[in-house]
Amino acid sequence: MTDALTTMLANRDWLLADGATGTNLFNMGLSSGEPPELWNVDQPANIRALYKAAVDAGSDLFLTNTFGGNASRLKLHQADNRVHELNRIGAAIAREVADASGRTVIVAGSIGPTGEIFEPMGSLTHARAVEMFHEQAEGLKAGGADVLWVETISAAEEYKAAAEAAALAGMPWCGTMSFDTAGRTMMGLTSAALAAMVETLPNPPIAFGANCGVGASDLMRTVLGFAATGTTRPVIAKGNAGIPKYHDGHIHYDGTPALMAEYALLARDAGVRIIGGCCGTMPDHLRAMRNALESREKGDVPSLDEISAKLGGFSSASDGTGDTSGEPRRERRGRRG
Repeated sequence: MTDALTTMLANRDWLLADGATGTNLFNMGLSSGEPPELWNVDQPANIRALYKAAVDAGSDLFLTNTFGGNASRLKLHQADNRVHELNRIGAAIAREVADASGRTVIVAGSIGPTGEIFEPMGSLTHARAVEMFHEQAEGLKAGGADVLWVETISAAEEYKAAAEAAALAGMPWCGTMSFDTAGRTMMGLTSAALAAMVETLPNPPIAFGANCGVGASDLMRTVLGFAATGTTRPVIAKGNAGIPKYHDGHIHYDGTPALMAEYALLARDAGVRIIGGCCGTMPDHLRAMRNALESREKGDVPSLDEISAKLGGFSSASDGTGDTSGEPRRERRGRRG
């Protein structure tokens, strides 16, 4: 049986994913340092509202409130014995919202990094990572998730462990990494390296790509790096809504709905199949993105000059691959719309 996401991708040129989880929950009163996953049980109405806001804004796919729902992260809050429960309930609420929407909406079970470092630099073993991801995956599966959504990964070892866990759970999956250090992940992977790695996995993802990172410009440059490899696997782009600014005691992202609409169009024109937002992306951003994608004609693959003109300059002179020949000239760090 073909999974729901593969079926939707076969019938659509692009899909709109959701926006931020943390930003929206902080606006609902989540405290800094408080694990959002506990709200699946303690504040289910807020989690339902979070999901429904994305669906009402036009998302075809949204992520569950389970990003930090693995044993390693939950152990910091003495909740590592609640992994299955918190993931199951987070997915079950999502399933209810999706099924009540009146259209097909994909529930993507969010799986974030463990927060640990792999051997030999750290203590995390491959077997332990697979075990933690598998435990989380089984909870998401039990709650009714359509697909596992591995995100914000930096290490190749962790990506591979998540792939193995998805296979053990018998679940389709997608996987994105965060390219936030001069075009590379924190552990040094380039866009080209990720595109090559996914094709070597025994259980490759339905789609792969980038999320979070520095800003929409940098993420689009990473997307062009995927495309340059000639990959035919669907690509995901979930960029932040601008750059974080500290204002009146909280973090605010400066990307407007209009800027995120331009980002969505650039992503679509670059061949991205699943387009969404990450940190700072609110329902208003999603509505603007959906409207732009539906109302404006597809254009040519954007150049780096076009990306920087519409979204702002890049944070570094290189995309991480060593080739800077295509870089826009006269860039200024921090110039973003």
